[in-house]
Amino acid sequence: MHKIYFRFYEEINDFLPKEKRKVRFTHNYTDRASVKDVIESLGVPHTEVDLILVNGKSVGFDYLINDGDDISVYPVFESLDITNVQHLRPKPLRNPKFIADVHLGRLVRYLRMMGFDVLYKNDFVDDGIVTLSLIETRAILTRDRGILKRSEVTHGYWIRSTKVKEQVIEVLKRFDLRNIIEEFSRCIKCNTMLKSISKSEIINELPPKVSKSHTEFSRCPACKKNYWKGTHYQRMLSFIQSVRDIEF
Repeated sequence: MHKIYFRFYEEINDFLPKEKRKVRFTHNYTDRASVKDVIESLGVPHTEVDLILVNGKSVGFDYLINDGDDISVYPVFESLDITNVQHLRPKPLRNPKFIADVHLGRLVRYLRMMGFDVLYKNDFVDDGIVTLSLIETRAILTRDRGILKRSEVTHGYWIRSTKVKEQVIEVLKRFDLRNIIEEFSRCIKCNTMLKSISKSEIINELPPKVSKSHTEFSRCPACKKNYWKGTHYQRMLSFIQSVRDIEF
């Protein structure tokens, strides 16, 4: 029986049992394995990890553990430049795009409301999510840890909370998005970017009260849904401002 020592940092401690969180602990093993396999055996998906130090030196996921190794594991640094050490992601998501699993429909609506590109269907299966994430360079948002442990997945995040506002805050913080919010620029229904349109072009599609009281409209070129600053607008704007004001 051999021993190695682990210390996990920041939010990746969420995947560990309480007695192993934010402390250095011993892990026993019999056969050598890659550091990636050992980390995932402890419950941490590799998509949550961006830097591994073994005895003070940066290593890749394929590093084979040795008896006595002292291993530090750090989360993805979306908002911090660590280019002088070894990133475990091919590149950070500077132009973030997402794909969400079937459990996150409400979160998707709020993220689209803030202008973020999020693919979603309520019948998505895991294989389809993974394939699209790779083809279109999208980070997977999920409540299922298992999908993030798949070896082909490169970017992803396990949503901790079940409350939608807390979920939004998690995503904004994790991917450093607060400063690139573009509210009401994207269709909440189908994810397409909206375009301005004159009232005269859509007047026959508008409720009479709306056509009398509003002059500015946007339209989705894909699903043809029309948008205006109705009673819901201030409520949605207040929500966006409330998450912008939170200290991360």
